[in-house]
Amino acid sequence: MYTVAALYHFTRFDDPAALQGPLLDLCKSQGISGTLLLAKEGINGTIAGSRAGIDAVIAHIQSLPGCADFEWKESTASVPPFHRMKVRLKREIVTMGQPDVDPIANGTGHYVDAADWNELISAPDVAVIDTRNDYEVAIGTFDGAIDPLTKSFGEFPAWWEENKHRFHNKRIAMFCTGGIRCEKSTNFLMGQGVEDVYHLKGGILKYLEEVPQEQSKWDGECFVFDARVSVGHELKEGPHVLCYACRRPILPEDRNRAEFEEGVACHQCAHETTEEDKTRFRERQKQIALAKKRGTHHIGGL
Repeated sequence: MYTVAALYHFTRFDDPAALQGPLLDLCKSQGISGTLLLAKEGINGTIAGSRAGIDAVIAHIQSLPGCADFEWKESTASVPPFHRMKVRLKREIVTMGQPDVDPIANGTGHYVDAADWNELISAPDVAVIDTRNDYEVAIGTFDGAIDPLTKSFGEFPAWWEENKHRFHNKRIAMFCTGGIRCEKSTNFLMGQGVEDVYHLKGGILKYLEEVPQEQSKWDGECFVFDARVSVGHELKEGPHVLCYACRRPILPEDRNRAEFEEGVACHQCAHETTEEDKTRFRERQKQIALAKKRGTHHIGGL
């Protein structure tokens, strides 16, 4: 089994580029794979590997400026969730595109522990908003949650501006996969004058880990950005697989639909791409198959 660590932490890095090389070297020396993002506002990412390797990387991150008390969430995977290790420099560790949003300086909404989440979202004066992208929401969300139908997190501010009239005199409860998007979305709402803003501490992953299924208000699976594709209660691997054309989750039975072609299209994206696109995808899929036959890994596939 592989240990998977999902992590983020907002802190001030004066020179993220100086942190990149040592972090990447350590991950590679420990056999760790995944992606870590570094920006002036902190660190974000998911990594996987051996227990000892993950412990070494976590200890290194804890030694970085302001990261001594950072938190992370762990789960397991039966197959390698990633095939490469990347440490990238970014402008934001989660892209919202709002320069005035600053969870470090301006704070966030009220954290709500997983054990208290059901009570909050059951209150009649609470509106529950899913801050994730539409394809993530499609395979699972909390009962009664509002889906903004956004294709990227950067679309959320515009959605709020168009829909804020719906939430007059409401308390707002927000959630996302691991909590990072809510750090910014709750800060954004506070900046818009919303006073009672809450978010699920540790995100959906912490909820699925801690709340028994018989008490759960979660319906479906939670999309994760690795080879597992989705997880359910107790963070057990879900049934979904990935369409390598559009990178959206599909169920195994969706592979039997007429629109499905391995690496080329699924029922969700078959009508979104041109024949030129599909020809290009077929060539990529051919190269992936040849690499697999040789026992090597092609960068176009997981």
